[in-house]
Amino acid sequence: MTIVMATVFILLFPVLSTRIRHKLASLWCNSVLNWLRLTCGVRYEIIGYENIPSEPAVFLANHQSSWETILFYKLVYPVSPILKKELLRIPFWGWSMRLQDPIAIDRSKPREAGKSLLTQGVERIRSGKSVIVFPEGSRSPAGTIKRFSRGGAKLAVAADSPIVPIVHNAGDCWPPRQFIKRPGFIKVIIGEAIATAGCSASDLTEEAEQWIRNRYLENRV
Repeated sequence: MTIVMATVFILLFPVLSTRIRHKLASLWCNSVLNWLRLTCGVRYEIIGYENIPSEPAVFLANHQSSWETILFYKLVYPVSPILKKELLRIPFWGWSMRLQDPIAIDRSKPREAGKSLLTQGVERIRSGKSVIVFPEGSRSPAGTIKRFSRGGAKLAVAADSPIVPIVHNAGDCWPPRQFIKRPGFIKVIIGEAIATAGCSASDLTEEAEQWIRNRYLENRV
C-alpha cells in the first residue's frame, strides 16, 4: 500500500496543488491508522481540535512511537516535517517525503542539527508552514517523559510564533523500537496556544513540558 501510494504521489507531485498533496499524504496516514485499528485494535481519540491555530505555530509533543508522527502529519496543515536525514533514503516513503520540503537533520551532529532546525524552521514558518518538534529528542518508553530541550521554544521565539503543546500515550499501543503492536486506546490532547512574545525559551520550554507532564499523569491514573 505504501509503495503504491508513494509512487502515485511522486509521479503526480509536479501537477498537484499544495493542498491536494497534503490530502494525498493524509490518505496514506488514514490508511495506516485504520489498518492498525482493524488488525491490532489500536483506537484513538483527539481532544482539543479547536486549539489548532489558523496561523503557523510550533507544536511541541512528547514522543513515544511512530504512531504520533503519522497522526500529526495529517492533523496539521500546512506543515514541514522534521526528520532524520537517513529516513529520506528509505525507498518510496523517503523519496516522497523528500518532496514535502522537510527539515532534515543529522542527529550525529547535535550542534549542527540545532542550527539547522532554527534556520530552516524560521524559514518554513515565515513561508506559512507549521513545524512539529519532539523536544525529548528520541522516543521514550510508555509511562516516561524525558527532559525537554529548548530547541523548539527557541524556534518559536525566533519566528515570533505561538507554541501549541500536545500530549498522548501512543507508547502504550506502539512501544518504541518494537514491531508488535498492542490493542488499546490512545488519547491525544491538544492544549491552548502559548504566546511567546517577551518570553524566554527556557520559561516557554518549562511551561510546555509541565503542561504535557501534568496532562499525561492525569490521564494515566
